[in-house]
Amino acid sequence: MRAPFSLLFGLLGLGCATTTTERLHLPELHTVPRVDLERYLGTWYEIASFPQSFQRGCSASTATYTLGDDGKIDLLNRCRKGSPSGPEKSARGRARAVDPSSNAKLEVSFFGPFWAQYWIIDLGVDYEYAVVGHPSRDYLWILSRAPTMKAEVYAAIVQKLAAQRYETNRLVRTVHGPTPEQSSLETK
Repeated sequence: MRAPFSLLFGLLGLGCATTTTERLHLPELHTVPRVDLERYLGTWYEIASFPQSFQRGCSASTATYTLGDDGKIDLLNRCRKGSPSGPEKSARGRARAVDPSSNAKLEVSFFGPFWAQYWIIDLGVDYEYAVVGHPSRDYLWILSRAPTMKAEVYAAIVQKLAAQRYETNRLVRTVHGPTPEQSSLETK
């Protein structure tokens, strides 16, 4: 229960603090022109991110998006605490498109009436990777359909992020490894 409160206070703090975009007087963040939400559904593995308090101690992080009965997107974030084989931590949320002309600007909520901006700022041609940011440039996630990403793909993404004036030196790679179930299979 502590994670949702940390997220709430972190998001509320955005309204009081100077954002990276404001501090550096940066232009508006650009999103991809169009997102096919049906293709975006499914599981994404976090490859790298800007560290956030609500993800402290997480490794092997994933996000799974499914279409809800009401047309909104159901979201399940999972990670392993302490190590890739540590206990699972999860959070359920909802997402909705706020710009239906492109579907690139979404909002997410993990509880109550609080919604945070979730912008898709880069996307692989075959939806093999996605990059999610926030207009403040203080939140950033590089996601992939697999727990690993080719070095040249990662480098190209980082180069595009630098062109969008992200402070790419803040990126931290996510540690992935075998889950407890995979470990037990590998030892048999």
